Amino acid sequence: MVRDSFYRYLMTQRNPNSADEIEQFANNAFLDSTFPKQSSDFDEVSKYLEENADYLPSMTIFDAAWQKYLDERN
Repeated sequence: MVRDSFYRYLMTQRNPNSADEIEQFANNAFLDSTFPKQSSDFDEVSKYLEENADYLPSMTIFDAAWQKYLDERN
């Protein structure tokens, strides 16, 4: 089974005209050239965001987006 990366899923959530937190996260991740685009590993993506993503106001937004990603994969 081929698993899409989290980034690939997140890009389906982009909406530049929305105030939704996950959609704003997706918009900002799109502009982040160093985002781990190939990863489907929670720990790797989470660590990257904690250390590098000044655009993410709260890790709870990532957690919610990750749960949606898992829900869509299953």
